[in-house]
Amino acid sequence: MVQSKQGETKTTRARYTLEFKQEAVRLVEGGQSIAAAARTLGVVDQTLFNWVKAQRAGKLTGADSKLVSAEQMEISRLRAELARVKMERDILGKATAYFAKAST
Repeated sequence: MVQSKQGETKTTRARYTLEFKQEAVRLVEGGQSIAAAARTLGVVDQTLFNWVKAQRAGKLTGADSKLVSAEQMEISRLRAELARVKMERDILGKATAYFAKAST
């Protein structure tokens, strides 16, 4: 929030890069629910829903509104995939520890 000269408070709108939005959409397309992905990223559910909808319509833009090269898109895709794989690994590690503890 920002305070104006008259003592009023104004909420500043967060601005996200196209890469961030694309990675967020990939989390949803990769199987995460919108609510879970939004919670992980610290954005509002409706915002993420709007990004998914815009991506499907081919109209997703970012705060910088610049064109993204194929290499940048690939890096973004790989980062999202890495995050998903790390999350799966952590879940499997916790499940293994749980079942190992339960069987002893």
